[in-house]
Amino acid sequence: MSRLGNEISRLRKEVGMTHKQLAKIVGVSKAFIIDVESGKKILSEDLVNKISKALRKEIGKVDLYDDEKYNKPEPDPKVVRIVEKPVQDVWNDALAGVLAAVPVYNYKMDKALNTKKMPIISNKVEGYPKDKVFYLSVEDDDMAGFRIGKGDVALCHSTHEFEKDGIYFVEINDRRVVRQIKSIDASKFLVVSNRGSLITTTLFKKDVKVLAKLIKLEIVF
Repeated sequence: MSRLGNEISRLRKEVGMTHKQLAKIVGVSKAFIIDVESGKKILSEDLVNKISKALRKEIGKVDLYDDEKYNKPEPDPKVVRIVEKPVQDVWNDALAGVLAAVPVYNYKMDKALNTKKMPIISNKVEGYPKDKVFYLSVEDDDMAGFRIGKGDVALCHSTHEFEKDGIYFVEINDRRVVRQIKSIDASKFLVVSNRGSLITTTLFKKDVKVLAKLIKLEIVF
């Protein structure tokens, strides 16, 4: 197995993607992906870029600072993989009355797109009041460098207060976006986006309207 093939195999398994799923996204056959991972096929630059995008991490790059995690802020939300399974009636019966219908919104938040069932524990969902959580459908790739891409769904805590450094749903200059927010001092925020390279902006806190904090991300394949 070549170094590149081994890297693709490792990253594919990390995100829980099958050979067939990766092949479909990239536009090649399942057998081709298997041959690439075994070192039998050599990738063109175009396919390297497509696979990097599909796995949400640049492949074929030697990072001299990998051990030190140099200049790579870690995303705050926990990332989980969605596994579609048939819902059993007995499961529904057992959890009747202890599941919250959490709404899913787009950035406008004018109406729910649908709902997702979440368990209620001590009248809370993921440790937050059940009426203060919602899912946000990510509308762009501004945070792709943090493995948060268009079409993914993030569980959020509805709040207008900055709690601590993390990834937030905010409104800046009448535009709603997902950004990493860090407090610099009593009056300023460092606002970070990452489409593959970090872009940082310093803004006054009064110019950043906090709408919610991201709790957990569900990557949708």
